[in-house]
Amino acid sequence: MNTPICDFVRKYASENALRLHMPGHKGVNLLGCENIDITEINGADSLYEAQGIIKESEDNASALFGCATYYSTEGSSQCIRAMLYLATLFAKKNGRKPLVYAGRNAHKTFISAAALIDFDIEWLYPQENEAYLSCTINPADLDKKIREAEHKPVAVYLTSPDYLGNLADIQGVSQVCRKHDVLLIVDNAHGAYLNFLENSQHPVDLGADMCCSSAHKTLPVLTGGAYLHISGKAPALFAEKAKDALMLFGSTSPSYVILQSLDMANKYMDSDYRENLKSHISLIDKLKSDLTESGYTLTGTEPLKITICTKPYGYKGTDFARILESHNIICEFCDPDFVVLMTTPEISADDIGKLYQILINIPTLSPIEEAPPVFSKPQRAMPVREAVFSQSEVIHIQNSKGRILASAGVSCPPAVPLIVCGEVIDEATIKTFMYYGIDTCTVVKQNT
Repeated sequence: MNTPICDFVRKYASENALRLHMPGHKGVNLLGCENIDITEINGADSLYEAQGIIKESEDNASALFGCATYYSTEGSSQCIRAMLYLATLFAKKNGRKPLVYAGRNAHKTFISAAALIDFDIEWLYPQENEAYLSCTINPADLDKKIREAEHKPVAVYLTSPDYLGNLADIQGVSQVCRKHDVLLIVDNAHGAYLNFLENSQHPVDLGADMCCSSAHKTLPVLTGGAYLHISGKAPALFAEKAKDALMLFGSTSPSYVILQSLDMANKYMDSDYRENLKSHISLIDKLKSDLTESGYTLTGTEPLKITICTKPYGYKGTDFARILESHNIICEFCDPDFVVLMTTPEISADDIGKLYQILINIPTLSPIEEAPPVFSKPQRAMPVREAVFSQSEVIHIQNSKGRILASAGVSCPPAVPLIVCGEVIDEATIKTFMYYGIDTCTVVKQNT
């Protein structure tokens, strides 16, 4: 597969032109990549009006994924906002209320999208005893909810895979959505590789209308590289307005270095990637099996994630992560209950072997019986948009009971809010904040 963006930029870099255009480094190396960092010069195309080399590269990506695929240099966050804008546009065009049913483990970008675009949210809550980072949606329950609803949603929004490596029943949910003429939107940020499994688990292949994928999370792509995927069965409006939607939430200075990375990834995926992925997953499957036999408790079904439930092994996740760090192993995420390790075929078999040896040599301690706080369903006091645009103040969490959250200022990872803007902080929420080490929060300022 050709690489039109890379080819153009390399040719330009080799010509040693006098660069009287942006960027200000003029191709002079400080980091080492400046000579391939360009702007929209003649022939370089333009991301949001792509007709040349960028369109050709996006067409290559579309062929690989089997659906219309558009580039983002600003991560899946840009794509999430674009998808929700398109769904809201579709609702208004068809005289429908812009109401979205969303899994409660939605990324904070979903919350900011609600504030910016002004659609309504009805939350789909996790199962009892399920971690807040997960939210299993039962298709039969969803079917009943939509059937009995006074106002049918324009879309259902799911996160799959989630941060712990759980995969939603997208096929089952998509069948329910089709039955009720409801769109299905999936945050597939952690699953860019799922299309290349022996049996594709890509959301669009399973019936989603739109999804985003963070190429940089699981493919050899620079940070910020992502895709917006639109199904051929989705309303025609989505493909027609996709670039407008991305432009609305994106910079007018997209990174050509990231675009080259996405371009080169097409060639990578078109070569031996499927076979390499299959071989790597076999190694990870064996590692998971061996760890389970050695006494570890694992969770999640996503092939490339290893999610360790650390308390049965005698450690808080944060302490376990520090032990790994002492061996120069840096995890993706940890909290009091879990350590998440993300792998790709770029991790060698030797390194997988080293990881196993280090893990089995960590001594088992007495299990920690402390369970995470039970999730409560906070009371909604005002819409997300109203809360976000309210006057606010930062207060200590112990003084926050009865106050309304104004900003979902959660760190990334995992960037999944415990409570949503516009909701009232109760005693259970305070306990949850304290459990996760959160000391302050931003609340709506009270009138004095």
